[in-house]
Amino acid sequence: MSEPPQDATRPMPVVDTEKHPGTTAQQPALSPDAKGSGRFWSARRVPSAIIALLTLGGAGLLLYDVVAVRTGHPAMYWRRELAGQLAERHLDDIPVLAGAAFVTAVGLWLILLAITPGLRNLLPMLRPRYDVRAALTRDAAAQVLRDRAVTVSGVREARVRMRRRRADVRVISHFRDPVEVRGDLDAALAGAVTDLGMVRPPKLSVRLRGPGKKG
Repeated sequence: MSEPPQDATRPMPVVDTEKHPGTTAQQPALSPDAKGSGRFWSARRVPSAIIALLTLGGAGLLLYDVVAVRTGHPAMYWRRELAGQLAERHLDDIPVLAGAAFVTAVGLWLILLAITPGLRNLLPMLRPRYDVRAALTRDAAAQVLRDRAVTVSGVREARVRMRRRRADVRVISHFRDPVEVRGDLDAALAGAVTDLGMVRPPKLSVRLRGPGKKG
């Protein structure tokens, strides 16, 4: 007996990225009530690890020196020198100002990391369900637009540079009338942007030129 035919119309599996961090979901057909999803936040593991290690090392060194002083040993040279410099130097000295500027810059950098999501390469997509989040990488979105552009009759070559809010499309045409190619190209790219299902559809910047003269 032959096996029953498989159902070719079964829905594609969807990955729940809120339960499985680090994965991206395949976007199913969007319903009319699909809602947007905010940007994905970076874990900032490297800056967090660096700050944690520096804080742990500094606290451990300072604690060791305090314990040594309490047990009758002299303080470390670096702490005696630092205390002497802080007692002798004025607030308007160049080393003091340079140190304050450095600490301020590091603090502003940490605040910027804390209030910005990062992961600029991920473009959020509409979420058909509240428990599903999905995103496209810029390269994937650019590839979709490029593939759609080269299907237009008269397009010989297409290049797409994807930004967060804009897609720069550069197209080289050949045998067809450029006006007709531009009309079909605009329609094809507009449909491709809609099919991407992004929260913020990128604005299209299309530049069309002929193949140029040879010789």
